[in-house]
Amino acid sequence: MTAPDQGRTYGPRECGSCRLWRPILEDERGPVGPCRLGVRTGDFPGTAPTCERYLSREAAVPSAPPPERSRRRAARPAAPVVVRRADDDPGTALAAPAAPAPAHEPHPPLPEELADMTREEFAQAIREALREESAPVQLAPRWEGGTVLLKPGDPAAQSKEIPLDSLLHKLVMIRDRLRVLEQKVNAHEKLSDAEKVEMQQYITRCYGSLTTFNVLFREEHDRFVGDKA
Repeated sequence: MTAPDQGRTYGPRECGSCRLWRPILEDERGPVGPCRLGVRTGDFPGTAPTCERYLSREAAVPSAPPPERSRRRAARPAAPVVVRRADDDPGTALAAPAAPAPAHEPHPPLPEELADMTREEFAQAIREALREESAPVQLAPRWEGGTVLLKPGDPAAQSKEIPLDSLLHKLVMIRDRLRVLEQKVNAHEKLSDAEKVEMQQYITRCYGSLTTFNVLFREEHDRFVGDKA
């Protein structure tokens, strides 16, 4: 399957050239999709103007921020090295100065567009970037080139055929939307734990209703997973 905006180009001042915007479908405006950082809500076209958190597609995938530095242990002083010269009194020894400890190299500073992110925003950006770099969802071999036939009960009405790869693409979009909804529910500040659990149950039931289409997925990890209880 190909992305909705494959073959399209966007200017450096348009969201379509930002790595944090991902098209998921097309409408009359062209390819539309969400902002992974939530700067704009909902789906919007790639021709929208960029914001201060713009990250070009040529830029490297950001790495996770370093953990908080733990308290350093006190360095054990190095034992002095005894040096003797041939003309010295055998009972006299000179202590050579110990080598200086190597200076600790600090972590490089984070880019400005990442320093202002919250922890949840940074985690979401990493998840989306890794998902973008992963292989596309593929149709199971036995369904390649197949179609779904929608045949009406009225013989005079016209049937409709839907390619299975198009159906799989729509199922993947539904799955990705459910994942985003699940993440937003978990990170919502005004929802209580009980309300989050209740909404999670509805999302899990949606996954369970879609497990019928798991036969179309080639890889098992791409399939829908419902309530395992």
